[in-house]
Amino acid sequence: MEVAESLKFIAAAIMIGLGAAGTGVGFGILGGKLLEGSARQPEMAGRIFVNMILTAALVEGVALFAVVVGLLGFNNA
Repeated sequence: MEVAESLKFIAAAIMIGLGAAGTGVGFGILGGKLLEGSARQPEMAGRIFVNMILTAALVEGVALFAVVVGLLGFNNA
């Protein structure tokens, strides 16, 4: 039974870690594209920034979802 408990810890850590890593990559790409768009059309920088904030909220939601699923799976297994 002790092995099963250890595997639950490992599985939860992997789920949360992969969710965090994916979010980090997503934010990096998002920030890079924001800078590219602002450099090409400086007059649109404000509008691009607003769209980036909305997209960042959605990306962060995916990370929180991964954490919740990892913790719920850990508690219910």
